[in-house]
Amino acid sequence: MTDDELDRYARHIVLPQIGGAGQKRLKAARIAIVGAGGIGAAVIPALAGAGVGHLTIIDGDIVELSNLQRQPLYRTADIGNSKADLAAAFIAERNPHVTVRAIGQRIDAANAEMHLAGHDLIIDGTDNFATRLTVSDAAVRLDIPLLSAAAEQFQGQVGLFRGRPCYRCFVGDAFDSDDCDTCAELGVLGALTGTVGSFAALMAIRVIVSIGDDAAGKLHLFDGISFSWRQLRLSSDPSCRTCGQVCARPS
Repeated sequence: MTDDELDRYARHIVLPQIGGAGQKRLKAARIAIVGAGGIGAAVIPALAGAGVGHLTIIDGDIVELSNLQRQPLYRTADIGNSKADLAAAFIAERNPHVTVRAIGQRIDAANAEMHLAGHDLIIDGTDNFATRLTVSDAAVRLDIPLLSAAAEQFQGQVGLFRGRPCYRCFVGDAFDSDDCDTCAELGVLGALTGTVGSFAALMAIRVIVSIGDDAAGKLHLFDGISFSWRQLRLSSDPSCRTCGQVCARPS
């Protein structure tokens, strides 16, 4: 690492759980972030600041006025512009040691594997089940860990999936439609998305540096009203049409 990097990441390097070796792992890492909305707006600055070497931002949306309540990456003047491009510009200004690729299109079954291949971790912060299942299916086929984060009303959830159980095991096949409710219909507390996104960024750093126990197969749930976290262990679905066919590892 350069002298600038040593100074920039000094507070990481003095941590015994990270040190110079862990910071080099972060520098070598490639993470794809699907969705630069409420969750992504917290994940992106945290990982750019942490020194993750390459970030791919995938989002086909433009900034809208209603986004500004929970997406601090963007300003009023940014309305109408590409979220992916704006996020990439933010990263470039925040940390010149991070390379970034902006993909300003919606991820779907036709392009998911092409955009996600070659990464060490995928973080999904999108707001609909159809996209989440598409990303999960691609992650299983590519054998890339998936960190899924979501926030709605006062509730948040973050889970790490390594093949089996997969995200489809968790939600099933009933949510393949785009017709499911999103935060636009149900609402979401603006500060909640930052809380959940920051938690997801912390988990991503744990995964890359190998800090603590493996969190795969566990779902972390946050209740913004009771102000409490709880953890659930997820089970694999033997009949899952994604990981049941692709993954040879036992559940």
